[in-house]
Amino acid sequence: MQEQNYANHRRWVPAYHVVLFGILALTLIGSLVNLYKSWGSHGRLYSASLIVVLVVTSLMLMGFSRMFALKAQDRAIRAEESLRHYVLTGKLLDPRLTVLQIVALRFASDDEFVALAARAAQESLAPDAIKQAVQHWRADTYRV
Repeated sequence: MQEQNYANHRRWVPAYHVVLFGILALTLIGSLVNLYKSWGSHGRLYSASLIVVLVVTSLMLMGFSRMFALKAQDRAIRAEESLRHYVLTGKLLDPRLTVLQIVALRFASDDEFVALAARAAQESLAPDAIKQAVQHWRADTYRV
């Protein structure tokens, strides 16, 4: 596995991000065309509308399942990084840090973590700016 850095740290799963989304998007288009063509026929309208509802529900399920998994991981990362900060400094993380800032700080090595956390809180750095400021990248290969 290649070394993780800012340029390649985002997780890209082609089967999920391309194939599944593509299939659902095409199915939505097809079901909307089917619904449009069924508009005058009462017998077909009911089943065509159910197909549209099922496809929209599937798209929502795809989005929510991703969002819920990331939210749970963010909570775990926040706890891990809070513990790491406490171990390194004996102090709690600055309460001005947002969850997204803390999640971005996970890539900083122990040598730069404390200073970067203080800078992020003081300057209200965006998560992307925090990641770009990391000099010695600490890989996170467990993120989904």
